[in-house]
Amino acid sequence: MITSRGRAGIRSAVVLSAAAALAFAGTGTAAATAETARAAAGPVEDDGADCPVPDPGPPTSNSRLPDPFRKIDGTRITAKSDWRCRRAEIKDLAERTVYGRKPPKPDSVTGTVTSNSITVNVTHQGRSVGFSASVQLPSGTGPFPAVIVLGGFGADTATIRAAGAAVINYDPLAVGREGTPRSNKQGAFYSIYGSSSSTGLLAAWAWGASRIIDVIEQSGGSILKADAMGVTGCSRYGKGAFVTGAFDQRIALTMPIEPGSAGLPIFRGIPGESGAQPLSSAYNEQPWLGDAFGSYTGNPTALPVDTHEVVGMIAPRGLFIMENPHIDWLAARSGSVAALAGAEVYKALGAGDNITYWSDVQDGTHCASRSEWRTPLQQNIQKFLLKTGSATGVFRISSKKAGNLAEWRDWQTPILSDG
Repeated sequence: MITSRGRAGIRSAVVLSAAAALAFAGTGTAAATAETARAAAGPVEDDGADCPVPDPGPPTSNSRLPDPFRKIDGTRITAKSDWRCRRAEIKDLAERTVYGRKPPKPDSVTGTVTSNSITVNVTHQGRSVGFSASVQLPSGTGPFPAVIVLGGFGADTATIRAAGAAVINYDPLAVGREGTPRSNKQGAFYSIYGSSSSTGLLAAWAWGASRIIDVIEQSGGSILKADAMGVTGCSRYGKGAFVTGAFDQRIALTMPIEPGSAGLPIFRGIPGESGAQPLSSAYNEQPWLGDAFGSYTGNPTALPVDTHEVVGMIAPRGLFIMENPHIDWLAARSGSVAALAGAEVYKALGAGDNITYWSDVQDGTHCASRSEWRTPLQQNIQKFLLKTGSATGVFRISSKKAGNLAEWRDWQTPILSDG
């Protein structure tokens, strides 16, 4: 069985071989060569891990949404290829101030994949943990794409399986438990990295989902396809699905549902949205966010990032956001602003059709299975997991909770070159 470290070595060899071949053939610039080599190696958890990220310096207050295209050094990106390292900067800032660090792959990840379960065994610096997830296959002959469903609450699993994708039922509480103090966090993640880790539950849950994908990658692909993975969840698990998709670029389709404060809604908008769960409440309800975020609950304008840039971290991969405008607590107006602003990154990358946002629904029940979402769910699975569809992403924003992006930005979307 190939461990995570061994697989990384194989991937590095593929990248080096591809780069050498392209250089020998004289097919373009060094940047283009490296970009093509990375594409040849296939998707990885963090494509920008080699990007240098400068120290951001002391925070400055900004009531508007930060410019996602402006680098830490103050210059703006000019090419689509620049987004890879700009994304790395956003990731670093988000980890520093919002979520806590999501560690890279541990020393060893092993496990098994069967038609009804996945086991994960992790060893890192002398510490070992294990957890598992159940699997429900669709009808037909595999290998199948798969959607990781956090906590049993997410997009309609019957529709997912009917569309031809497997369902992986992942219990994130086994990796990061709720109901624990920040000074004594529990679960598989904290057994490895320490109960006093400053990393919040959302990043820990994302780490666990990434380890599931590691095992699927190693399994040989006879049952599940590691290059056709989705993730979904609702409410707190919608927060987790959003962060999971943002931080693992192997996930082709991210589908958060009604994530609320600490999830999709822009942090800067929540204090001014009537009835929305306050940032201090979301921070203290559970250790979802990293410990560092405690310094920003009363002053989100000092944050160097906001959630629209986390949306941008998912670009150009598939993103289907489902929100509920009937419950004020969920801050759907601020969620729509995050989606609208993040969609500007998709547009700049030439992938505007890859994001869908849908809050125009009739049923106000939290985490309901809604008929309005069934068709776009099928279309997104077909497009991003089965590779058989080409539906255009849409924005269906409820008039009850419609945000105005113009009120929140003082930057314009650049036209990025292909070079």
